[in-house]
Amino acid sequence: MTQSILFVCHGNTCRSPMAQGLLRHMLQEAKRDTDFAIDSAGTHARSAGTAPDPRACDAASTRGADISDLRSRQAAAGDIASHDLVLAMDEATRSELLALAPEAAPDKVRLFLDFAPGYGLKDVPDPFPGGADDYMQALDLIEGGCAGLITVLLQAPASSASKP
Repeated sequence: MTQSILFVCHGNTCRSPMAQGLLRHMLQEAKRDTDFAIDSAGTHARSAGTAPDPRACDAASTRGADISDLRSRQAAAGDIASHDLVLAMDEATRSELLALAPEAAPDKVRLFLDFAPGYGLKDVPDPFPGGADDYMQALDLIEGGCAGLITVLLQAPASSASKP
């Protein structure tokens, strides 16, 4: 059974596509990519249809993840219903997702860094207004979150993977 995971940030041009691409890459390396459907979206549509920010592409490529094929899109209530796990990059995004789909189980819409408790952070900071260093710092957090997520996903039965 394929599990579906959706990463969500504000504009779907930086954090969530980096997470999508890095998780996809890490699962390919583990030869488990066919077990998961990985997607990303943003809570706002102003960048819909565009490629990820070039700085996000550059950062992701340093970890072997090519995200140039991804395109930004806005999250919809149906996304929350159709994915097994919805991971928000920050608390504001999680709140927006829960408002978008108030019937969603709160444990289905999680903070991404819940899977990286060692960082002591709740939010992956938005690197968009910054430079290359900000993208690399965000990517470091994303890599840790992806590693923790993979550990949970590969150890948990499909029905309980959203509850680490």
